[in-house]
Amino acid sequence: MSGNISFFQFFLGRLPDVLSQTVIHLQITGTAVFIAILVGVPLGILITRSRQLARIVLNGANVLQTIPSLAFFGLMIPLLGIGRPLAVFVLFLYALLPIIKNTYTGIKGVDSSLTEAGRGMGMTNLQLLTMVEVPLALPVMMAGIRIAAVINIGTATIAALIGAQGLGSFIFRGISMGNNNLILTGALPAALLALLVDFLLGRVELLLTPRGMRK
Repeated sequence: MSGNISFFQFFLGRLPDVLSQTVIHLQITGTAVFIAILVGVPLGILITRSRQLARIVLNGANVLQTIPSLAFFGLMIPLLGIGRPLAVFVLFLYALLPIIKNTYTGIKGVDSSLTEAGRGMGMTNLQLLTMVEVPLALPVMMAGIRIAAVINIGTATIAALIGAQGLGSFIFRGISMGNNNLILTGALPAALLALLVDFLLGRVELLLTPRGMRK
């Protein structure tokens, strides 16, 4: 019991700092995921039109995903220096794969009879995309965005090592000092933040899903 009270008091004593670092954490991950959406969604749609291009893009994104995040940060330092720009860039690359893959999977999963019916009604390719394919693929696309956001919130803790700050700064400071309370001060808010973002994006996914497809 005394340990719980001790951590609670420790956490409350650093609450203003925790809140400011949480805002920084959200800014880094939010910017990275937003840029990944701007790049990944159009790219995921584009590769549905070419099987060869899809193979190249998806394999390339898979390769990026296999590189350990800490190694990626280290490799990019000579090019981008240290700080938040580097953190945003690396997290953007990590967010690309689930967004591209789920966009591609969602569009390719639309029933071909629906697109053929649209063509029979005189729809153009752009109309088919915006009025049939994307609305039906939205649940799968949003699932990719949710995965990217949750992964990035966890990975962003490592960005504290390259001067980007965020909740990871508590974790690494706690490790260097052997202070478990300090580690938990960074780890618990990061975990709760990931759960909250996943929940909120799940609500957005539900709102964007056509009524007939809602569970």
